[in-house]
Amino acid sequence: MRTGIHPEYRTVVFRDAASGALYRTRSTVAATGTIDVDGETLPLVSVDISAASHPFWTGNQRVLDTAGRVERFNQRYARYRGARATEG
Repeated sequence: MRTGIHPEYRTVVFRDAASGALYRTRSTVAATGTIDVDGETLPLVSVDISAASHPFWTGNQRVLDTAGRVERFNQRYARYRGARATEG
C-alpha cells in the first residue's frame, strides 16, 4: 500500500446519544472528543442511534393507526368519488 494516502485506523469508542451505551471498536472516523475507558484515553464519537436504541433491535416499534388513516382519506375524498360516479 502507498503510504500517506490512507486514513488512520485506530480504536475508538462510539456513544449512543439516546441510551448512553458505549461501543469500543476500530474505525477511521474523525472523533469529536475523548473518553477514559479502562484506564485508557480513547477518541469518542457520538451517534444519534445504535443497536441499543434502534426500534427494530429493541422491539419498541410504533404501531401505526392505518385504519384511522384510511377512514380519514375516505372522508376527505368522498365528495370526489361521488361526483366521478355520476359523470361516468
